Amino acid sequence: MTPTGATTGQTTFLTAFTGWTTMEPEATQNPPADAPSRRSFFWWLTAGASAVAAVAAGIPLLGYFLSTRKRDAKWINLGPGSAFPVAETRMKTFENTLKEPWDGMTANTGVYVRNLGKDKDQKDRFLVLAVNCAHLGCPVAWFAESGLFMCPCHGGVYYANGERASGPPPHGMFHCDWKVDKKGQLWVQAPHYPTEADPLVKDNKPKV
Repeated sequence: MTPTGATTGQTTFLTAFTGWTTMEPEATQNPPADAPSRRSFFWWLTAGASAVAAVAAGIPLLGYFLSTRKRDAKWINLGPGSAFPVAETRMKTFENTLKEPWDGMTANTGVYVRNLGKDKDQKDRFLVLAVNCAHLGCPVAWFAESGLFMCPCHGGVYYANGERASGPPPHGMFHCDWKVDKKGQLWVQAPHYPTEADPLVKDNKPKV
């Protein structure tokens, strides 16, 4: 063992001779045993961000498939039922009461009305169809000469009763709810944008 005094003397001699100063070893500090590592921190950060993004993306889809949207029934007067000739299809346009302030011209919509005549009890019968194609919602046009509805977007074709004839639509046109009051006025429930999960009438079946 080298005496402590000898070591100190050697250090003093080297310092005086070379001008260098010996460095003592630096003290090191170890992190606490329970401190998270950088890798685990970023893993939890990524997992949290992914969870938030998944929830944000899932809420609209959940609302779509479960049809959680609720609307108050609003009715639009289409005029006297007698104004629609029997066995003829007429388009009736109006300003949708479900419009938003930013809708602009898109708030102007319409329905196709076909007077089916009286039933055996002398009650009025009408077929009221939304203008939207059942494929992607484009407005369809009525061609009286051929007795067909045709979609200009992707070639969907429907018969006069709204049933699908050909093209990409998965089914017939969307039916609207309607009623005739005591004064003979024809009313239609204000149509929203119809979808598979949110049609205008239950099961998209015509009113009989």
